[in-house]
Amino acid sequence: MRKLLFIFLLFLCIILTSTITVFGATPKLVNKLNSAFEDIESWIIKISTPAAAVAVCSGALMRKFSFGDEEKIRMGKKLISGSLFSYAFILAIDLVLSAIQSLIG
Repeated sequence: MRKLLFIFLLFLCIILTSTITVFGATPKLVNKLNSAFEDIESWIIKISTPAAAVAVCSGALMRKFSFGDEEKIRMGKKLISGSLFSYAFILAIDLVLSAIQSLIG
C-alpha cells in the first residue's frame, strides 16, 4: 500500500512539474508574491539606512556625554557595533538575494 501511494505521489509530482514546464507560464500568485517580497525588501533597505545612522549617532553621543561613566561608554560602544553589524547584515542579505535573482533569471 505504501509503495502504491509513493508511486502515485511521484507520478503526480512529475505530471505537475512537466505541466508547469511545458506551458512556461508563471502563475499570478507567484508573480504577486515576488513583487510583494521585492517591495518589502526595498522598504527594509530604505528604513534600515536612517535607522542605522540614528543608532550610530546615539551611540556616539552616549560615549561623548558619558562623563566617565563606564556603563554608558560600554552601552554606547555596544549600540554602535550592534547597529553597524545589523546594517551590514541587511546589506549582505540584499547582495545575496540579488545574486540569486540574477542566477535564476
